[in-house]
Amino acid sequence: MMEQRAVLAGGCFWGMQDLIRKLPGVIRTRVGYTGGDVPNATYRDHGTHAEGIEIIFDPAKTSYRKLLEFFFQIHDPTTLNRQGNDIGLSYRSAIYYVDEAQKECALDTIADVEASGLWPGKVVTEVEPVGDFWEAEPEHQDYLERLPNGYTCHFARPDWVLPSRK
Repeated sequence: MMEQRAVLAGGCFWGMQDLIRKLPGVIRTRVGYTGGDVPNATYRDHGTHAEGIEIIFDPAKTSYRKLLEFFFQIHDPTTLNRQGNDIGLSYRSAIYYVDEAQKECALDTIADVEASGLWPGKVVTEVEPVGDFWEAEPEHQDYLERLPNGYTCHFARPDWVLPSRK
């Protein structure tokens, strides 16, 4: 089995992990801190890092594009540094690409989201090369599996689905 890596940030990492891990083709996930300036980032000291999720997936079972489409369905990419009640740089929307193919896919997907008119505003999602990913503490991993009624601001929005590509 071949594996590929995706790194995304879209607000609190608990809800993103809980939804994305259930997708066909997702092999494993972990939450952590990425896209910032603090080495060995932690929950108490993550500087300008975003709360992110690392996704290892099987490209024979799902595509990077499908992951991105779902990513845009479960968080609001039109709110700058915010998801629901979570406000600040840690909760920004970002795609951290691992190669040029992912970068192009991210930019194409964002263009399709913008062109669709389905989302409530202009997409503010950052598209940056992947950097260090500092794994979050054990209490943050698999949070909503351990605490099913725990906090989340992520949910699948049925009205935010891109039309099928021909």
